[in-house]
Amino acid sequence: MALAIFDLDETLIHGDCASLWSHHMAHLGWVDADSFVQRDEALMALYGEGKLAMEDYMAFSLAPLVGRTVDEVAFVVEPFVEDVVEPLFYSDACRCLARHRAAGDRLLVISASAHFLVAAIAARLGIDEVLAIDLEEQHGSYSGRTRGVLTYRDGKVTRLHAWLEEQGETLRGASFYSDSRNDLPLLQRVDHPHAVNPDPALRAHAQAAGWPILTWR
Repeated sequence: MALAIFDLDETLIHGDCASLWSHHMAHLGWVDADSFVQRDEALMALYGEGKLAMEDYMAFSLAPLVGRTVDEVAFVVEPFVEDVVEPLFYSDACRCLARHRAAGDRLLVISASAHFLVAAIAARLGIDEVLAIDLEEQHGSYSGRTRGVLTYRDGKVTRLHAWLEEQGETLRGASFYSDSRNDLPLLQRVDHPHAVNPDPALRAHAQAAGWPILTWR
């Protein structure tokens, strides 16, 4: 029995939940459809190049939630996950999760997206344990600010080690599955790194290191 860690976006799902959520907020009328979606696409392009300052993306993406209650957001997130995200689950990812469950492994999703999105999506996959970007709340409403260390690049390592200490867990025998060069800091710390549908930089690194390269559909 070991820890099986999964990135979320473009690893377990064919898409990025934060961008999908931006489009959904436009559909809800919470944002201006054209300008907000265009800005989201520009920032996500920087993410793909490994150049995104996550603080900038979160400040942008959380602005429409300022003053909205946690319950209000949760009310629209559930049908969003069911209608938009669930059809994007990779079948191969679901089979991989099933294999780890059968082996008695502990499943954890760690993602650089907002916790309210990641937790709802992970729950659909039967995964209860999640590390994601935590959001500040004031009197039951979102403030538009994050709190704590962001689960992005080296921040994933920092948050994971804090979680391991809290849980009395170790990375002995752990696996991590990711598509992104941004996750190299964590991939390099586990015994069993896997590159899933990797971006060019991760693919090159995985080939040089002899890591498994998986094509999930």
